[in-house]
Amino acid sequence: MIKNIIALAVGIFALSSISLMSADNVFPYKYDVNTLENGLKIITVPMPSNGIVSYYTLVQTGSRDEYEVGKTGFAHFFEHMMFRGTKKYPGTVYDSLIISIGADGNAYTTDDYTAYHLNLANEDLDLVMELESDRFQNLSYPEADFKTESGAVYGEYRKNITDPGNVIWEKLKFTAFDKHTYKHSTIGFEDDIKAMPTLYEYSKEFHSRYYRPENCILFIAGDIKTSDILAKAKKYYSSWKRGYVTPKIQTEPAQTTPRSASVSYDGKTNPMLGIGYKTSAFDAKSKSSVARELIGDLAFGSNSELYKNLYLKEQKVQYISPYFPQNRDPFLSIIFTMVNDANDIKYVENEIQKSVDWFQKNLVDKKKLGDLKKRQKYGFLMGLDTPSNLTEGLARTVAITGGIKAIEDYFKTLDSLTPQDIQNEAKKMNASQRTVIELKGTK
Repeated sequence: MIKNIIALAVGIFALSSISLMSADNVFPYKYDVNTLENGLKIITVPMPSNGIVSYYTLVQTGSRDEYEVGKTGFAHFFEHMMFRGTKKYPGTVYDSLIISIGADGNAYTTDDYTAYHLNLANEDLDLVMELESDRFQNLSYPEADFKTESGAVYGEYRKNITDPGNVIWEKLKFTAFDKHTYKHSTIGFEDDIKAMPTLYEYSKEFHSRYYRPENCILFIAGDIKTSDILAKAKKYYSSWKRGYVTPKIQTEPAQTTPRSASVSYDGKTNPMLGIGYKTSAFDAKSKSSVARELIGDLAFGSNSELYKNLYLKEQKVQYISPYFPQNRDPFLSIIFTMVNDANDIKYVENEIQKSVDWFQKNLVDKKKLGDLKKRQKYGFLMGLDTPSNLTEGLARTVAITGGIKAIEDYFKTLDSLTPQDIQNEAKKMNASQRTVIELKGTK
């Protein structure tokens, strides 16, 4: 989401640079976008924070990029391996240095990107940028460590499937997609994870393909000066060589008929439903994309008639959880719910579809739509109060769109939406685009 872009060349640091701020923008901070000669993009957001800095390295590779048969799970695997360190700074040394300065670091993997993040004092930026640049350029791990970590990943997988929510999520993706890599979950297919310890050489190839400067973004906010960040970036990151290889991801064929499947959970749980409707790739300028997000709230959120009836009045469900994410490629708009009585599963499924049907046949109240728009904007602004909240909240948008500009495009599109736009988008959520998964426990 963010602002209008004007490019200007800056020769001092051999960078391309953009500095953005407008009184008409929703995003309240001035920010800068610079790119090193090797393609590494650096987005800096100076903001008052009493010496605190949030430092994100966004790798624009996630499980979506795992297109080779038998080799899923490596994007998530490198979330682990990146903490193994380098010859200069082995993992134990890296950890001790981060702890010694009181910094807080972690990482996570998604379908579309991988994020490495730290919160630190601005006086420690030089050390952190040296450490981060070193591990991204010079990651080193022996085969024994590789096998140990891949075994740990399988342990993580086994732990994850003790949660019925993860089981239904995995089954929904597997059923909804035929060709696209969204078919597998972020952690990967179980058989591939089991085979991972035999793929040491492939792991190095994967890292070499995707951990390249032109496929990464430094996203830094807090008590900083852009000129200082750029000087350090040139010092520590300029030696990082280009070499990104575009993944060969297959386009998903159009879905033409409803899909459904059932899955058993090895344990005790209330029945669950996962219902996904195919949707387009995220585009902040598209009324279709933004209207689809609003339908998630209007039709299934805590203020919706469906929620009031199924959860509050009839008490048929323990929760209704809409998940209408922004994705790089066409994905799903999803509703998860847990049903109190197995005899009500079909009733709940029908009520969810009736909620969609209502928005297909009726125009949402203008005031209700206007109030939701205001809440969207207010909620966004309230999430920008600290450097870590800002970077965490914007990481996905920055990773999948390449910058903050999409923020401004998003809110401009949001402001332009009419009740008719909501109805037009709801009509796309027809049965032929739907996948329904039913989960039941075995105990």
